[in-house]
Parts: sequence; C-alpha cells; structure tokens
Amino acid sequence: MIQFRVGDPIVYHKPKTSFSPGPRAKQVYPLQHGEDYHYVVDKFWTVSQVNRDGTLEVTTRTGKKHLLDAGDPNICKAHLIQHILFRKRFPSLADLL
Repeated sequence: MIQFRVGDPIVYHKPKTSFSPGPRAKQVYPLQHGEDYHYVVDKFWTVSQVNRDGTLEVTTRTGKKHLLDAGDPNICKAHLIQHILFRKRFPSLADLL
C-alpha cells in the first residue's frame, strides 16, 4: 500500500457516466444501449489529512474536501512530470492551512 503524507499531490481517476463526456474524459466507451457513456476523468487533489483508520482527507483546487480510502485503486501519487505539467490544477499547500 502506498504511504501518503499531508501535502502529497495525488491524481484520482474518477469514473463517471453521462450523455456527453467532457474534453478531459479518458477511456470513453458507450454503455449497453448506447445512450450513455462511461469514462474516467483525472482529478488533481492534495492530501490534507491522513487518518489512522486508513482514510485520506483530500482537498480540491476549489477547496472542497473528500474522504477516500487510502487503498482505493483509483488513487496514485502524482509523478514529478504530472506535478509540473498540471501544477495549476493542484491546490497549493498554503490553501490547505
């Protein structure tokens, strides 16, 4: 299991379903009857708290908080290249305090 610390930038691969995927959608495929699409959108968040029960509190760029299981397969630490390329999409550590 990956160890997380406060301030770590993470990428969350959020699965979604809708009639029209947005421009950042990846792995797009139609559902059974072709009316909806299933896809994944990358969310760029920062760890704001690591809890003892194995959950992470993460913060979005807009200040929203989410509680995620640290073992969730959709979470990965941002690589240096991702952190540099998408630096404006990660919330800054100063915003967390």
